[in-house]
Amino acid sequence: MGLSIMIMGLAIFIGVHLVTVMRAWRAGLVAQLGENGYKIAYSLLSAIGIALVVYGFARYRANEWVEVWSPPNWTRHLAALLVLFAMIMAVSAYARGHIYERLKHPLLAATKLWALAHLIANGDLGSIILFGSFLGWAVYDRITLKRRSDGGGPPIPVGGVSNDLIAVAVGVVAYLALAFAFHPVVIGVPVIGV
Repeated sequence: MGLSIMIMGLAIFIGVHLVTVMRAWRAGLVAQLGENGYKIAYSLLSAIGIALVVYGFARYRANEWVEVWSPPNWTRHLAALLVLFAMIMAVSAYARGHIYERLKHPLLAATKLWALAHLIANGDLGSIILFGSFLGWAVYDRITLKRRSDGGGPPIPVGGVSNDLIAVAVGVVAYLALAFAFHPVVIGVPVIGV
């Protein structure tokens, strides 16, 4: 039951995000709902999807665990390192500097790295579906961005090295918060000291 709930949540969350790449359909929804109405619906459906993913994955972990393969212990250390880089990449989407310029789409790059890190460190069916879905979506979204003909929103100014330093500092702090507080308390899996 938990795996089914998680998959339903993934379908909602990723489905809503796929609307973004379907530009004509998105434009029709914006025309129908208005810009704010579209954003509210998008946010609500995304939140519902994430809530279902979290709830379903927790139930799956507690009651339905299916081991597909057993990753070696070193993959957990590699995953922890990769997630650190993913956090810095994610923050660089907002503190735009040279990291942002190099990656072009740092949130998608961060999502791909985060998902890949979790795939190599987890060999159970639920993790493979969860992180594989996020990795697949991020790869697909990046491909569609390369092919998109519309210009998107107005350009956002890019700073220099100071923004990169901010991205690294905030990324490290966010990583430590996730590793020491969020992951062991909410997910139930310690990251450091295992």
